[in-house]
Amino acid sequence: MLTREQIVAWLQACAGVFERERDVLTGLDTDIGDGDHGINMQRGFAKVAEKLPSVADKDIGQILKTTGMTLLSSVGGASGPLYGTFFIRAAAVADAHQCLSLAELQQMLGEGVEGVVARGRAEPGDKTMCDAWWPALAALGQAQARGAELPQALAEAVAAAEQGARDTIPMQARKGRASYLGERSIGHQDPGATSTCLLLAALARSAGGGA
Repeated sequence: MLTREQIVAWLQACAGVFERERDVLTGLDTDIGDGDHGINMQRGFAKVAEKLPSVADKDIGQILKTTGMTLLSSVGGASGPLYGTFFIRAAAVADAHQCLSLAELQQMLGEGVEGVVARGRAEPGDKTMCDAWWPALAALGQAQARGAELPQALAEAVAAAEQGARDTIPMQARKGRASYLGERSIGHQDPGATSTCLLLAALARSAGGGA
């Protein structure tokens, strides 16, 4: 089971992760976007870390909803609306929960990703964060089907997301500012897919799954 305390630890850890990886994400986004993804993610999760103490004793749904609303209000560019929507939609599944089973976690993340897809209208191969989320969700489902423990399932989801992010390199972007570059977007890893990997890896560590 994934506890409320582990969820809080995950979101707190994300602030440090995006602080450390800010320049990497900014570099990726400079190649094919506005060059602000790293700064936006760092700013957004710093604000989330500030808010967490006020909701750390609430249920997981409330914690995730607060995270999403904070990202919506503090992050510019596309990442604020997309990640904000992700957490708000995920919160609905986790409403009133103090812990989550693997099946519930998969449902929660899946609902969040559906929100991102609905907002950005992404399809497989569009070179977006969803190209990392979709294989991660598939890996979670496969792990659950064979009865894997949650930490192992998350470790496999991280590996699948990382492969998905690498697979964006040869893609031509069909969504967002990167799509304006046409064929020049080929050869660069998508920054949103990369931040998705960082987010999932932080979750896996908080759940005891390494990565």
